[in-house]
Amino acid sequence: MPADPNAPLAAIALDLERVRHERPRERVWQRGVTNVGDEELLALVLGTGVRRHSVLEVAADLVRSVGGIAALSHASPRELSLVTGIGTARATRVAAAFELGRRAIATAQYREALARPEDVFRVVESQLAGLAQELFLVLGVDIRNGLLDVVEVARGSVNGVEVHPREVFRPLVRMAAAGGVLVHNHPSGDPTPSPEDVALTRRLRGVGELIGIPIIDHVVIGGGSYRSIAEWLGTEL
Repeated sequence: MPADPNAPLAAIALDLERVRHERPRERVWQRGVTNVGDEELLALVLGTGVRRHSVLEVAADLVRSVGGIAALSHASPRELSLVTGIGTARATRVAAAFELGRRAIATAQYREALARPEDVFRVVESQLAGLAQELFLVLGVDIRNGLLDVVEVARGSVNGVEVHPREVFRPLVRMAAAGGVLVHNHPSGDPTPSPEDVALTRRLRGVGELIGIPIIDHVVIGGGSYRSIAEWLGTEL
């Protein structure tokens, strides 16, 4: 049977079509960033593929390796660099991109009044979602409960986090806050305050009264929900 003279051309055309569909930059340009998948957006951050693997394949492998986009958003550059094909440069770009996103969300909320615990939850949810260890934050507010800043105070393990009053109040003093709101997460997914949470809240509230920066509330987050210790105990903080 004679060879098909068009076969090489067909193969080339197929390769070109595959390459065209593997170009996330062109797809984003044509469709917009909201109309492409997570792996295509990640591919743009990674920049290029590696030998024998397209950038989309590298992106897909990275997402699988860390356990999904939520886990990826909180992975450290060092953790990311251990994935085959990533390395230091790509790892730092990915971590920086997620951090910029978190800061953009937080900045958009600045000066919004934190009148209720759900307001606090909305501001910090993206920062705490999916974390495998406890993270302790302090939110400074002005005289009208407008958000001034969100500061990470301490990072612990899956079982707890050690918090010192000095680390809590130093950023509040620096931002000249009229008050502070404490927030931490429970990686277990249960936001019910523990006896240790309540004891720490009372201790920090006492320090706040001494230096004139009251602790307004302590919100515990877990499993996409939250509990306010102020509401949990009524006014008997």
